[in-house]
Amino acid sequence: MELHIAKDTQQLSENLAAFISQYIQDVLQKQEHFTFALSGGNTPKSLYALLAKEPYLNMIDWQRVHFFWGDERAVPFDDARNNARMAYDVLLDKTGTPAENIHVMRTDIEPEAAAAEYEKILHRYFDGRPNTFDLVLLGMGDDGHTLSLFPGLPIVHEKKAWVKAFFLKAQDMYRITLTAPVTNLASCVVFMATGAGKALTLKSVIDGATDPDKYPSQLIRPENGELHWFVDEAAAEALQV
Repeated sequence: MELHIAKDTQQLSENLAAFISQYIQDVLQKQEHFTFALSGGNTPKSLYALLAKEPYLNMIDWQRVHFFWGDERAVPFDDARNNARMAYDVLLDKTGTPAENIHVMRTDIEPEAAAAEYEKILHRYFDGRPNTFDLVLLGMGDDGHTLSLFPGLPIVHEKKAWVKAFFLKAQDMYRITLTAPVTNLASCVVFMATGAGKALTLKSVIDGATDPDKYPSQLIRPENGELHWFVDEAAAEALQV
């Protein structure tokens, strides 16, 4: 695991944009396409906005990047809570990424059907390869959740399926999510964590005893890939560094 600490959220986003841009360029020197699983929520918005502007707009060959999602709220695409909608607005509509390179988790069909369809897409892409995604971008909630892997829920213990859908009572909605097994087969996983509200949780996730029922972010340990945490000073305050 490699830890990257920035002064504030803006500096973190700038550092991570540079890291991602260079990483995509390096990988595309060795293979035809780059597969990128995006995170939802508010934390990555400034990162996506940076990637959609110069210098990264022209440094990255967006025609060769294939986009996926780590999880999705089962709400219509035009709902402001829809993760894909946010990514289109801030990043995808500005980069000229071909439509056939964008693989959303559908919310216009039943959640379980959407999860099954997405899993088939992933198997078509990744079966027979040593790794799945080239890059998975993740966030971490104040409660230690990542993707839609929430503390104390059965989804935390999923060992086989790559994509699952379930009803989250606390939010009164269905969620569709990648699971730990498919994420841990990625070549590179990057967490973003910002703000003092995450400091104690981050310390427990990184330095504490392993307890994924309490801190599901601990589940993410790439089997044959890199793990990076990009955090700001406020989030890192409790860490021993």
